[in-house]
Amino acid sequence: MSIWELLLAFVVVVLMLVALLANVLVLMCFLYSADIRKQVPGLFILNLTFCNLLMAVSSMPLTLAGIIYKSQPAGDQVCHVVGFLETFLTTNSMLSMAALSIDRWIAVVFPLSYHSKMRYRDAALILSYTWLHSASFPIVAASLSWLGFHHLYASCTLYSKRPEDRTQFVIFTGVLHALSFLLSLVVLCFTYLKVLKVARFHCKRIDVITMQTLVLLVDIHPSVRERCLEEQRRRRQRATKKISTFIGTFILCFAPYVITRLVELSSAVHISAHWGVISKCLAYSKAVSDPFVYSLLRHQYKKTWKDIINKILKRSSINSSALAGESHSQNLPQLNE
Repeated sequence: MSIWELLLAFVVVVLMLVALLANVLVLMCFLYSADIRKQVPGLFILNLTFCNLLMAVSSMPLTLAGIIYKSQPAGDQVCHVVGFLETFLTTNSMLSMAALSIDRWIAVVFPLSYHSKMRYRDAALILSYTWLHSASFPIVAASLSWLGFHHLYASCTLYSKRPEDRTQFVIFTGVLHALSFLLSLVVLCFTYLKVLKVARFHCKRIDVITMQTLVLLVDIHPSVRERCLEEQRRRRQRATKKISTFIGTFILCFAPYVITRLVELSSAVHISAHWGVISKCLAYSKAVSDPFVYSLLRHQYKKTWKDIINKILKRSSINSSALAGESHSQNLPQLNE
């Protein structure tokens, strides 16, 4: 193996381990906290977490083996199943992010009618659509034998070996990415820009009230005034940073892989095998970033997994104390003797 292949294999291992750990933490928080389970966005996050976990235990290990052995790492049937899952899970993840953005848009833009517009039943209907939408493409690909090991990405994925199917495969690939990546990106941009507009409007109202208060409080200490102004600046930047993170990670992780898949369809352009695997790793990195972007860095999830850690530590300390007390009681007869 060359140094490039060793480096790429190391990157896949790191992505796989971090994705497993982070998404398992999200799943533990969901199971532990009743408050998280009651929230409608929790269903979308749970679906996204399962997609990321399945990607980490199915597609990533075979990509790692493909990089190491430079050939198909498993039998045709296994590769077809993994290719089916890879297409389904990637599409489902994109649509789940779009569903989360729609939920946030309704919550921020229509706060008074949110509970009537976004109920568990509505979320279940949206998830049902995402599953049907995501499953339709790999079902078509499987029926036309367009699943297999692709050397450019060292992965079991969409792949057509028959030259006579080239035109159909090009149309199929274009429609797939238009109705998954492009559709999700348009929904993300539309909903989050609407959310940002509302957030900036509320920030302006709060800033006006704050400035009026500071003018009235003539005896206020300069340090307190400066802290209020600093909080204003942070409030204005907070919504922009969050929305930039949501849209930016989506584009950064998925766009290189999608563009590579589309450019690959042109026989006039040569794509390096190293770049193919790098673009695939960028797509895998979404399974790593999602738990932090949508869950673990939020206050509610931070509090939940801290409670879990404290409960585990408390239980272990109680067990150690009980063992110490039992050992002490056993030693007392010996001392009396």
